[in-house]
Amino acid sequence: MANMNKMLKQAQKMQAEIMKVQQEAEKETAEATTGGGMVKAVANGKQQVVEIKIDPQVVDPDDVEMLEDLILAAVSEAQRKALEAVEAKMSKITGGMNIPGMF
Repeated sequence: MANMNKMLKQAQKMQAEIMKVQQEAEKETAEATTGGGMVKAVANGKQQVVEIKIDPQVVDPDDVEMLEDLILAAVSEAQRKALEAVEAKMSKITGGMNIPGMF
C-alpha cells in the first residue's frame, strides 16, 4: 500500500509539472523565416501563430502564389518548432512516456 501511495504522489507531482509547462507554453515562442528572411512567422507553444512579418519587397501582385507559399512554409515551420520545444519539455517530465491529450 505504501508503494501505491508513493506512485500516486509521483503521478500528482507529474500532473502539476505538466500543467505548469502547458501554461508556460503560451508565453514561449518559436520563430521561422522563409525567402531569406522576407517572411517571418512566430508561433507560441500551443502552436498558435502570434505574429507574421512580411518584407514589402516580397509582395508582387503578379506572383501572389509565391507569397502564399512563403507564408505557409514559415507558419508551418514555426508551429513545428513550437511543438518540438514543448514536447522536449514534456519528455523531461514524463520520462519519454507518451501521454495522450497532454497538450
